[in-house]
Amino acid sequence: MLKLQNIDMTFGGTRPVFRDFNLTVNTGEFVILLGSNGAGKSTLFNIISGLIKPDKGTILLDDINITNTNASARSKWIAKVTQDPKAGTCENMTIFENMAFAFKRGQTRWCMPIITNTRKAFFQEKLAMLNMGLENRLNESVKNLSGGQRQALSVIMMFLTDAKLVLLDEITAALDPAAAKQVMQITDNIILHEQRTCIMITHNKDQAREYGDRIIKL
Repeated sequence: MLKLQNIDMTFGGTRPVFRDFNLTVNTGEFVILLGSNGAGKSTLFNIISGLIKPDKGTILLDDINITNTNASARSKWIAKVTQDPKAGTCENMTIFENMAFAFKRGQTRWCMPIITNTRKAFFQEKLAMLNMGLENRLNESVKNLSGGQRQALSVIMMFLTDAKLVLLDEITAALDPAAAKQVMQITDNIILHEQRTCIMITHNKDQAREYGDRIIKL
């Protein structure tokens, strides 16, 4: 469960974004954030993930106070996918290497990931959930993948660790309609299968109605 209590956030000392803002997201819930540009959606994600600290308030994750922890410390509990398919993956690395580094999120990462049969089988099992055949292309460079494939890979990488909370920031905004639908269906299936707690920013009201347990408008 995520709780934001009495959050205040002001930019430049003059422009209030949040004032005494409260939000509770229950375990296993899929919450949708709607709102116009500048409403504070991305700022809220940055507060939750630890990229910025609110002027006032408390952030609790499963009753643990994480208000004063930084983004690096929170990365083992909170996973995020952004709208740019290129942002969540390293194109000059293979699919396996990308997944190996994602697997070590929140831990000390070695310079080169170690390939073991057990880890390879685990990655293949996760990739098979995408129904894209990527489980047979572990040694292929990510730069050869389409935008939809890269975004789907970013999603599956997010679920390689036991993150308590998943943040999705307009993850289909850069995709064509067919790829967007496929990525959303994959994401929803995995969230249900993994029983993860999720907050998603979108401007797509059809997506909000189809996938959200609850819709919040900022």
